Amino acid sequence: MADIVPSKSKKKQDATCAAILERKKAANRLVVEEPPITGASSHDNSVVSMHPHAMDRLQLFLGDTILIKGKKRKDTLCTVFSDETCEEPRIRMNKVVRSNLRVRPGDLVSVYQCADVQYGTRVHILPLDDTVEGIIGDLFDAYLRPYFSEAYRPVRRGDLFPVTGGVRRVEFKVMETEPPEYCIVAPDTEIFWHGEPVRREDEEERLDEVGYDDVGGVRKQMGQIRELVKLPLRHPQLFKSVGVKPPKGILLYGPPGTGKTLNARAIANETGAFFLCINGPEIMSKMAGESESNLRKAFEEAEKNAPSILFMDEIDSIAPKREKTHGEVEKRIVSQLLTLMDGLKSRAHVIVIGATNRPNSIDPALRRFGRFDREIDIGVPDETGRLEVLRIHTKKMKLSEDVNLERVSKETHGYVGADLAALCTEAALHCIREKMDVIDLEDDSIDVEILSSMAVTDKHFRTALGASNPSSLRETVVEVPNVSWEDVGGLESVKRELQEMVQYPVEHPEMFDKFGMSPSKGVLFYGPPGCGKTLLAKAIANECQANFISIKGPELLTMWFGESEANVREIFDKAHGSAPCVLFFDELDSIATQRGSGSGDGGATDRVLNQLLTEMDGMSANKTVFIIGATNRPDIIDSALMRPGRLDQLIYIPLPDEESRLQIFRSCLRKSPVSGRVDLRVMAKHTQGFSGADITEICQRACKYAIREDIEKEKRRAAANTEDLQEEEDEGANEIKVGHFEEAMKSARRSVSNADVRKYQAFAQTLRQSRGLGSEFRFPTNPADSC
Repeated sequence: MADIVPSKSKKKQDATCAAILERKKAANRLVVEEPPITGASSHDNSVVSMHPHAMDRLQLFLGDTILIKGKKRKDTLCTVFSDETCEEPRIRMNKVVRSNLRVRPGDLVSVYQCADVQYGTRVHILPLDDTVEGIIGDLFDAYLRPYFSEAYRPVRRGDLFPVTGGVRRVEFKVMETEPPEYCIVAPDTEIFWHGEPVRREDEEERLDEVGYDDVGGVRKQMGQIRELVKLPLRHPQLFKSVGVKPPKGILLYGPPGTGKTLNARAIANETGAFFLCINGPEIMSKMAGESESNLRKAFEEAEKNAPSILFMDEIDSIAPKREKTHGEVEKRIVSQLLTLMDGLKSRAHVIVIGATNRPNSIDPALRRFGRFDREIDIGVPDETGRLEVLRIHTKKMKLSEDVNLERVSKETHGYVGADLAALCTEAALHCIREKMDVIDLEDDSIDVEILSSMAVTDKHFRTALGASNPSSLRETVVEVPNVSWEDVGGLESVKRELQEMVQYPVEHPEMFDKFGMSPSKGVLFYGPPGCGKTLLAKAIANECQANFISIKGPELLTMWFGESEANVREIFDKAHGSAPCVLFFDELDSIATQRGSGSGDGGATDRVLNQLLTEMDGMSANKTVFIIGATNRPDIIDSALMRPGRLDQLIYIPLPDEESRLQIFRSCLRKSPVSGRVDLRVMAKHTQGFSGADITEICQRACKYAIREDIEKEKRRAAANTEDLQEEEDEGANEIKVGHFEEAMKSARRSVSNADVRKYQAFAQTLRQSRGLGSEFRFPTNPADSC
């Protein structure tokens, strides 16, 4: 049978229709997209952005006023700006503009030139009653005047817009404009704001509902979740045309406070889906069969209100591993959940999202395709993610000009979203405490002038940073030390090596990528006690502003089988979460002795060492975690720990020489009032063989003698009450004099013997001899000699 071939005229007609439709569609139809989180400035409420090519196609110029039409016959006016990062068929608008247009990300809007818009002569604006509760005074000077003085803002009758003043956010509604419908508010426009606050209408969305603009630090994960949730809910025909079933479930896992629940609520609000939240313990019941019935009712309600998102928080509490659960109720609930997820109809448009911070305790039958199709890690945000979260939490706050959020994000290693929210709240509380003397606690309302005078400054953030710490690391003592290079006397070569190993990868990671090498993982300090090994580790952590976790070797050892290795794993997990981080193992010889040498410990030390080696080998290159070990017994440490790739460098910290001893004296006494007659170089010359700790003890003793002498003089002066004693005291008061140092030297002692020094020097010499070719290797000067 011959194929039926359409006529040429029919083909031409179809092509012409398709071209016309394509031109109409591409003329002014753009896809809505949320803007990136690059700062929360108030003028974003009247600004949209698109690609320069799209502006050229629509014959728009920078700063033009455009008319945007959305759903439900809603439209608004905005000022357009160009943004090369925005894809061409898209238009970026924030949540305020999207709410006025009744559109969501992914919807289509129509964009038109608005050449006939005029400057307004009079605009009537009123606040919403649910946002001004408890505020009295002149709202115009505190909110509206600063808002409209920043720019020429186009307004549309019926639009809502929020304004932040002080630490309070107020929403306003445009009631009337002259000329009618829409206009541009200019400096000479009369703004009429008197009248009773208006009630929010039913179809008007609250601008404080969680949306994509309120989720930061998880942009990659958010894209994956939207792909798996938004497409099946809003465009199920895509999966039908391809011939596959849409995803049914997503498992979000990660530390507490990273935004798992917030992600689910944002997607539900932006997609317009029905959101049903089930907290794990809520469905449990003491009655037999009632727990399963509660679970079935939740799924039935979700299917009845489809499209819907069924969010199960703390899912590990209702779906634990059945082989490790002794209760029959938990086993039946797991079986019921498996049955319900298998029974979800593909056309029901129900997505199940589970959230947990213990993914390995969930029954493995749930973690297969068809139930929880995708598992997404919502981890601790990096520096860019923390900056996004800080901008989100501060967009409703009135910030002073001296606030530097970039610096705050650099200093909050290991902070999750909840910690950053607590940090902003603490800074705002410090701001409020300063105004407590002018706030009447008995009054139900606050004057708007007081609110307008409040602003969160950099000092408030500094104070809040000192009073907060990341929640994921509160079980482990994590700190950024306050020890600087000024506190470390001498050891210049050691300082330089530490800077190259720790500071360069943190501050210049692009250089290591350029040369194609990964940074060193660790260093071992060995030498006599009291020479500054711990001080050096703290100083380098402070210089690169990294977190510092100090582990005393014996702390990891416990009497329970397997718990010591679990302690090591937990320490490394904490370090990965707070990267960049310096892990300092003090007294490393207590847990890293030669394997097989332990007696009477049941092999616990060997197992801890094996776990330590495994963790060091498994460290990811993109996680800047550095290991610094310190020991006084390098001869008994297992050789596997000291190979390149683990503790790459072995640095001998010797007893200080004369110049280093002079610097140690200056470091110890730099904050002390020392008499000008004291010659520290003479002190350094007479302390040959003293360690840094011994020199510190001398300075402390001299200071103690000076304090004793001042206290005795004070007592004698009070008893005698004579001016002669006062003059005698004024001659050398509050100073450490030569006599104090002479008295301190009488009690000075060396903590390191000559035999110990020779032992360390012999070990260092052995290491130098075992380095291989050493100075004997040379490249040939003539290239022909190498052939």
